[in-house]
Amino acid sequence: MKDVSGAVVLITGAAMGMGRLFAERAVAERAAAVVLLDIDEEALTATAEELSALSVGRTTVIPEVVDVRRLPALRAAARRIRKEVGAVDIVINNAGIVRGNQYFWESDPKDTQLTLEVNTLAPMHVAREFLPEMIEGTRQCRLVNIASAAGLTSNPRMAAYAGSKWAMVGWSDSVRLELEQAGHDHVKVTTVCPYYVKTGMFDGARSAPLLPLLEPDDVVEQTWSAMLRGQAMLVMPKTVLVSEIAKGVLPIGVRDFVADKVLGIYHTMDDFTGRKDA
Repeated sequence: MKDVSGAVVLITGAAMGMGRLFAERAVAERAAAVVLLDIDEEALTATAEELSALSVGRTTVIPEVVDVRRLPALRAAARRIRKEVGAVDIVINNAGIVRGNQYFWESDPKDTQLTLEVNTLAPMHVAREFLPEMIEGTRQCRLVNIASAAGLTSNPRMAAYAGSKWAMVGWSDSVRLELEQAGHDHVKVTTVCPYYVKTGMFDGARSAPLLPLLEPDDVVEQTWSAMLRGQAMLVMPKTVLVSEIAKGVLPIGVRDFVADKVLGIYHTMDDFTGRKDA
């Protein structure tokens, strides 16, 4: 896939942050339509108006105020989308939340449930709603799932978030294998695992040696390129993979000592505050 010109692109969590940047990229490449899903009506309306002005009529911008955790609401939105622009070609599961700076036993069970609903179940619901039409068609299609480096590496003070992203990584890559096994080669899945991104959602989180905080523009640029290529997985920065190698080489006690005492990775969430609406 060279670009998304002529495609229908759907993005969750599209009102701000990386979701908005993905939408801007789709408009710049002259997508036929960009569907913006978000729960924040005010921010979504403002983003849609600005994107419509940027598109100069080349791209239809469709805002949908929907809580992607709620299956009936999602299905109703999907019906409206199909009626207006037809089948979706590209889905970017970008919506996510994080609660942190507490040990798991100190956390509110409601936060745990919300984290799993938004970060794990919602992407599954979105993909399940739109994948069948992707499979039935012949156009090149893409499913992009924004997971996290926390979906590969354990970290204190974010147990529920890490759990939600571990689940997302396993689900996303399994769907990729299922599509390959079933012979649906025109539908590619990309699982994205970035370290902390400076969108505001991870305000207060620290960098660590070889693990800098990431710029949203860089993450979107690399993700977009990986999506067009149909790349299976994108990990940012690549030094995150050192932990994956360490899992198979070092005893757990040694690995924990290095991550905790030497690199300080296990303390990167100590001063986390996050964004109030995240």
